[in-house]
Amino acid sequence: MGRLTRPATIAQYIRAAPREGWPHLRRLYAILKRVAPKAEEAMKWGTPFFVEPRFLFAFSAHKAHLNFVPTAAGLKPFRKELRRHKTTKGMLQVPYADPLPEALIRKIAKYRVRVVRERKDDSFW
Repeated sequence: MGRLTRPATIAQYIRAAPREGWPHLRRLYAILKRVAPKAEEAMKWGTPFFVEPRFLFAFSAHKAHLNFVPTAAGLKPFRKELRRHKTTKGMLQVPYADPLPEALIRKIAKYRVRVVRERKDDSFW
């Protein structure tokens, strides 16, 4: 992130991110805000988090990509749709050079919000 002070808000975090990531990060942030308008936005461990009342999802900016983190339980039902993307157990990585998979992110985020609200998943990862 390259700044001496840590961002206190998600907007500050995005401004401190690599410039080439701004369009993706701003769009991802808008999607997540629309999907979870009641969620608390927090900076935890230097990363943007959405909590309602438990962890919903997070995202992080890197030099050439962003990570969307909806937990392993949040990604598991979408493994087939995620085959074309780079993933880990609980994270979707999107290079800034690639289009942001908005529809898929929206679908995963909505699923995660529903599961947390219904208290069907108490796990963080």
